[in-house]
Amino acid sequence: MKLWANSGDSHYNEPPDLYDALPKDLRERMPRSVKSEDGSYETIYVDGTSFERPMPRIGIVKGTKGRTLMEALQAPGARDWKIRRQDLDDEGIWGEVIYASVGFWNSMIKDPKLIAEATKVVNEWSADVQRQSIRHVMPAQVSALDIEDAVAEVQRAAGLGLKALGLPPGAPKGVPGFNRHDWDPLWDAAEEAGMVLTVHTGPPVGEDPVHHHGPGAGTMNYLYACYGGMDMAAMMAASGILDKRPGLKLLISEAGASWLPFIADRLDEAFRQHSEFVRDELTRMPGEIVREQVYASFQHDPTAVLTVAAMGFPNVMWGSDYPHIEGTFGHTQKTLHELFDDQTPEVSYRVRQGAFLELFPHVGPPPHEDATSRAPAATS
Repeated sequence: MKLWANSGDSHYNEPPDLYDALPKDLRERMPRSVKSEDGSYETIYVDGTSFERPMPRIGIVKGTKGRTLMEALQAPGARDWKIRRQDLDDEGIWGEVIYASVGFWNSMIKDPKLIAEATKVVNEWSADVQRQSIRHVMPAQVSALDIEDAVAEVQRAAGLGLKALGLPPGAPKGVPGFNRHDWDPLWDAAEEAGMVLTVHTGPPVGEDPVHHHGPGAGTMNYLYACYGGMDMAAMMAASGILDKRPGLKLLISEAGASWLPFIADRLDEAFRQHSEFVRDELTRMPGEIVREQVYASFQHDPTAVLTVAAMGFPNVMWGSDYPHIEGTFGHTQKTLHELFDDQTPEVSYRVRQGAFLELFPHVGPPPHEDATSRAPAATS
């Protein structure tokens, strides 16, 4: 039986002409990727700076219907939205939270005017994509360099129909941290607009993603990249941002999910047992805030499912990472069956669809889903 799922972590490849309408002096400073002639590395250019990073080795992947993938290790619908939706139907994926690719480097922009113009262009294009299909949830981008610009863009993006707000994993250096009251107008605007806060995994803003060197460093750097999202979840729970705004939800994508109980326990331990040193003011225990308002997505982790089934943390959702080939493209159904065939219908539904629909109810269930694969969402 085909299992249908929503994805709490997918991506788009920006069109190469995305910023063409901007004046030349701004357009040339926008993030862009240039591949080397031999395809072994790419150079990322952002706002007058650049850095190189190696490209993955080329391989062959078979899609669900036998399509062969060899180009840049991307699924066929990386830029073609019609092909993308066919891929999703083939794989059994319905709704998606769809993050940027090159646009992730917007957080490296240091010019407030430049980032303000970049976010306007990206959000208008994202809104146009989202109008094409109810399945696409495109987080809005805002400036993290100017709080007034960020608030104004949240309100404008909400008017365009965007349902989520994409944040970097931490404020850039030189501006107040997200836990400072300076940012309260942004959180108020997001809650008023009904926007879900989203953070994709990555190292803290401004930090070198290559944190470790030597044996094992390649694997450890991927683990390190998850810490930014975990830190954001802990900060927003401990600082009172979420406590003061119970309608505000936070989704951390592609960082796994079994850390949720750990973070909740550690925050409770600090808040309760070290109260003589910790002076944070909350109306609820921070672990309760994490459990009720923080969501997390994963790809293959069996422990993420146990976070719901065994530890009672309900806000866990699966993600495909489409079109990235390190995701589940080509083996989505295999992955879903391995994760959920031994789980109760309630847990299976909650992780595959229910938690996602709690954040984005407008997406609705797959209209062509076999009714036997549905079950009521678990609430605890």
